[in-house]
Amino acid sequence: MIGAKVATPGLDARLLCTAALEINAATLLAHDEVPVGETGAARLITFLKRRLRGESVARIIGIREFWGLPFQLSPETLEPRPDTECLVENALNCVKDRQAPLRILDLGTGSGCILISLLHELPCATGTGADICPEAVKAASNNAQLNNVVDRAEFVVSDWASAVNGTFDLIVSNPPYIRSDVIATLDAEVRYFDPLRALDGGEDGLDAYRRILKDCSSLLCETGTLVMEIGFDQELDLRHICGDTSFEIIRVNSDLAGHARVVTLRKSKPESVEKAT
Repeated sequence: MIGAKVATPGLDARLLCTAALEINAATLLAHDEVPVGETGAARLITFLKRRLRGESVARIIGIREFWGLPFQLSPETLEPRPDTECLVENALNCVKDRQAPLRILDLGTGSGCILISLLHELPCATGTGADICPEAVKAASNNAQLNNVVDRAEFVVSDWASAVNGTFDLIVSNPPYIRSDVIATLDAEVRYFDPLRALDGGEDGLDAYRRILKDCSSLLCETGTLVMEIGFDQELDLRHICGDTSFEIIRVNSDLAGHARVVTLRKSKPESVEKAT
């Protein structure tokens, strides 16, 4: 992997320099010469080698911004990406009163970025993040502390919703949805450094959706909303799956590239389905 192409070499170099030398970007830009030192030089060389092997800048420095908030990364959590901000935006659009004491469930919480971002925008809401990986649960809890919502969030080790009790007004999820046979074709940053369990959606990429729809039938309150991220080509397949459940897709939203990315579902089955962009 040494010699891998880097799309934004200048930006990546600046970010890695500031992290390795423990300075801010303004200091780097304001001074032509910044003392590196033996320790700083060794750290910077290590960072650059990792980047050339395909590891993302965010993973190297250990933090990624999402929804304007900082999130610490760990090897057991998916790196948050801009497409998932569409999920947060559409989940918020389902909330009529942002001061309401909503109960939120995030299935497959990973770093906790979705739940924590929602709690940041909904000051009276409380939330539960569930993940099968204990290390991910720990990372999400740390991120809740980092972003000052730890008093309104709990995180549990759970195989989807198997260990979750109660009912919720809003359930969100960015589940693994990539077909198993596609994993090997993904970019190096994803294929080698994101956890496989957060990517692999089974033979048709839809295993997690079947489980979530089954588990959520008793967890979502009658007037509640389920919002999930999907793969760009999975809308029709998910509609077929919903036909055997109590859920109906009421809205599909696209990402910045124009691909179907977020589905909104409710238990009631409205007569018309809105297709949004």
